[in-house]
Amino acid sequence: MAQVQKVMLLFALITTVVLTLTPFTKASDQEYVQSDTRNNHVKTNKLSPQTLYNITVHGFLLWASMGFLMPVGILVIRMSNTEQSGRRLKIMFYMHAILQILSVLLVTVGAVLSMRKFENAFNNNHQRLGLALYGVVWLQALIGFFRPKRGNKRRSLWFLVHWSLGTMICLLGIINVYTGLQAYHKRSSRSINVWTTIFSVEVFFIAILYLFQDKWNYIKKQGVVLGDAPVQPTNQVMNPIEEKQIGFYRGPFRKMSVYSSQ
Repeated sequence: MAQVQKVMLLFALITTVVLTLTPFTKASDQEYVQSDTRNNHVKTNKLSPQTLYNITVHGFLLWASMGFLMPVGILVIRMSNTEQSGRRLKIMFYMHAILQILSVLLVTVGAVLSMRKFENAFNNNHQRLGLALYGVVWLQALIGFFRPKRGNKRRSLWFLVHWSLGTMICLLGIINVYTGLQAYHKRSSRSINVWTTIFSVEVFFIAILYLFQDKWNYIKKQGVVLGDAPVQPTNQVMNPIEEKQIGFYRGPFRKMSVYSSQ
C-alpha cells in the first residue's frame, strides 16, 4: 500500500511541476481567416487548421479522462464491494488507482493545452465548469492519497467525502464533455451528431453496468446465471404434524390435498 501511495505521489509531484511552470493564461494563438460572402458581404471567422487540431486534441484528452477512465475507475471500485477474494480485491483496488491516476494526468495535460492555446475569457459554461473541474480533480486526488487505514475513526468521514466528491466529478465531467461538443460545433460549424451518439451509448452502457453489478450476486443466487445448478425438489418425508401445519398455512386448497392424502 505504501508503494502505491509513493507512485501516486510521484505522479502528482511531476504534474504539479508542469502546472507550475505553465502560465495560467496565455495569449491565444488562434488565427482567423476572413472571407466575404457574395450576398450580404458579412465576414465570417474560420478556425485555422492548427487551432482546430488543438481543440480536437483537447476534446479527446478530456473525453478519455472524464468521459471514460474516471467512470470506469469508479465502476471497478464499486464492483469490489461484493468481491470476497482478497487477491481479486487488491487487484481491483490497484486498477482503480491506476485508472484514476491516468485520468488526472490526462485532465492536467488537457488543462495545460487549453490554458496555453485557447482564449480564457471564461464567459461560457464549458470554460467555467472546466476550470472548476481542474481544481476539484486535484483535490480529489489529494484526498485519495491520504486514505486512513481501516479501523481509523476518520475512515468513515474520508469515505463519505471521497465517494461524494468522486461521484460529483464524474457526473460534471460527463456533462462538460457534452458542453464541449456543443462548443466545438459552435466554433467550427461541424456536425457533432456522430460523436454525441457514440458518447451517449458509452455513458449508457457504463450506467447499466453500474446499476447492474449490485444485482449480480442476487441473480447468481436465483440460479439465473449459467453454470449455477437449479434448485431441485427434495424427497424429504415430513411427519404428519408438520405436513398438516404446512397445508394450513398455504391455504384451503393445500389443506384439502393434505387431508386427502391421509
